[in-house]
Amino acid sequence: MNDRAKPLYMIGVVAEMLKVHPQTLRFYEKKGLVRPSRTEGQTRMYSAEDVEDIARLLRLTRDLGVNLAGVEIILKMRRRMTDMQRQIEDLLAYVREGGGAAPATGGEPREALVRAAANQLKPVDLF
Repeated sequence: MNDRAKPLYMIGVVAEMLKVHPQTLRFYEKKGLVRPSRTEGQTRMYSAEDVEDIARLLRLTRDLGVNLAGVEIILKMRRRMTDMQRQIEDLLAYVREGGGAAPATGGEPREALVRAAANQLKPVDLF
């Protein structure tokens, strides 16, 4: 867990920071738009990342007029993009460490990345 994901704030503090009613934050949690962690006593604890997500949600709804269904899609896409970026970084680290190289000795080859020639690539129709 990084420092930004560490739970720091209770619901009242976050509500005051973002100038919303605590019930609004409970509603966002009920809709699955934000996922605060919980203490053993079930008190909601929000991290800095959670606060940023809620601020982003408020900007989308207040400033841009996006409805909650649209916000849900946008936030899910953003989380997926963040996860994919993390996977790419992990893959690059693996390749840089020599993990993608073929073994120097005989035996079974390990997993490797293969570069494809540009003329072998074809467009993919997703829909």
